[in-house]
Amino acid sequence: MNAPHNWRQQSQRYLLEGVQCSACDHRMFPPRAVCTECSGTAMRAHRFCGGGEVYSYSFVYHPPAGHEEFAPYAVALVRLDEGPLVAAQLTDVSAEDVSIGLRVEMVTRRVREDSTDGVIVYGYKFRPTIPPARR
Repeated sequence: MNAPHNWRQQSQRYLLEGVQCSACDHRMFPPRAVCTECSGTAMRAHRFCGGGEVYSYSFVYHPPAGHEEFAPYAVALVRLDEGPLVAAQLTDVSAEDVSIGLRVEMVTRRVREDSTDGVIVYGYKFRPTIPPARR
């Protein structure tokens, strides 16, 4: 991944920014040019709150190149509170604590380092929501 490409995707990676259809208010992530509900093409930016719950999950024991240091790790489909399903790595959680329905929140974490350009890529991951009494 080159540096310009990384810069273009910052709003998605750091702010969990998608789009909302101006015609039917359907929210989508990642951003799309055409609404998946009504086929409308007028979109406006929408920043998702980052809260949601685990819809499904799996564990990765043999990761792709560049992600070996995180293995084994959990990846999940997270149903955001606003509706979309987002695929992401789970962090700050042990394997025995991962379950369907687990409340999670988006956090920004290091994803990988691109050794050719020297770019450290950060992005969103999800961690269990910390109860207010433990904060």
